[in-house]
Amino acid sequence: RFLQDVFTTMVDLKWQHSLLIFTSAFLCSWMLFAMVWWLIAFGHGDLEPHSSGKASGGDLGPVPCVTAIRSFTSAFLFSIEVQVTIGFGGRMVTEECPLAITVLIIQNIVGLIINAVMLGCIFMKTAQANRRAETLIFSRTAVIANRHGHLALMFRVGDLRKSMIISATIQMQVIRRNVTPEGEVLPVSQLDIQVENPLRSNGIFLVSPLIISHTIDHSSPLYELSSQTLNTEDIEIIVILEGVVETTGITTQARTSYLPDEILWGRRFVPIVTEEDGRYSVDYSKFGNTIPVRMSSLSAKELDQARGAHPEEESVQHHGWGIVRAGRGGFRRGGRAWEGSTASMSGNAATHHGDGDGKREGGGGRTVKLEEIGRENEEEAEEEREIG
Repeated sequence: RFLQDVFTTMVDLKWQHSLLIFTSAFLCSWMLFAMVWWLIAFGHGDLEPHSSGKASGGDLGPVPCVTAIRSFTSAFLFSIEVQVTIGFGGRMVTEECPLAITVLIIQNIVGLIINAVMLGCIFMKTAQANRRAETLIFSRTAVIANRHGHLALMFRVGDLRKSMIISATIQMQVIRRNVTPEGEVLPVSQLDIQVENPLRSNGIFLVSPLIISHTIDHSSPLYELSSQTLNTEDIEIIVILEGVVETTGITTQARTSYLPDEILWGRRFVPIVTEEDGRYSVDYSKFGNTIPVRMSSLSAKELDQARGAHPEEESVQHHGWGIVRAGRGGFRRGGRAWEGSTASMSGNAATHHGDGDGKREGGGGRTVKLEEIGRENEEEAEEEREIG
């Protein structure tokens, strides 16, 4: 399969292997065409002593196909001169043999193809996007600390070059072993991690080193991760930075990963950007330095339970009868039937039961059907229209 895309295979090879292949290609082509030229000279009789240009008695001998070819060595030298267009002037093709002219054309075309492939591979290898990625650096460790009242996973990324990375984006994934409800074991399960960004996108402006954070909430794969379970978790967090190189327009991609022993709990990155005389300066010697902070060792889930918050119960979906507040203490309907979990409504101390299709009014203990409420609302609307 790799030979079906030879060019990409050549570009992906190491430099020493690529140079070895190109050198072998040139030597093989020179040797092959040297054999062809020697066979042409041998078949035409140019290797005989009388083919030196003059016969005995001063008469001119037969015209050779290629002049000055007397052995395989001279044929090899002529093959090199033809393919690399050196042209020393001692050997040349005459109009005596049409076959020699055809071979000359074929060797020139083969030589141009080899040169084009070699130059293309060298250009692609020198302009590869991963060379630009060498100057995109990540912090050696990631940290978990409180940010804006929530646990957050943070790491630092920076660019050592002055040239910008255009349309830079950050993606994060966690790789862990997962078991589906059906019992299927996924040894390498990839889950996306949302990057905290006010623009609600993964785009960043990498003009200076940035601290990329991920808020650990109920939708995060790290929701149950605590300080005690961090070192025992079998996970790996993958970070991918992708963008367009400003100078070349080539898309580049830099990648790194963090294992559990590379994630520090209860630490924060030190500031490295300072302002001096109205100009900002970056101290890259402190790029990965962290300081300890006081925080709980509980997971985000345990903290939410301790605060009495249940984020997973915040969104309740109602099917059928959609009961929403419509004014002061009133409710309006919009569907066939209301189904859902029990929910308490403020205002009239009314409690709605999803399987009772009714509303129990506080104090009276009387159940009123939703159909009766709808009928009463329609009668009131008709009376208002008649009065109007």
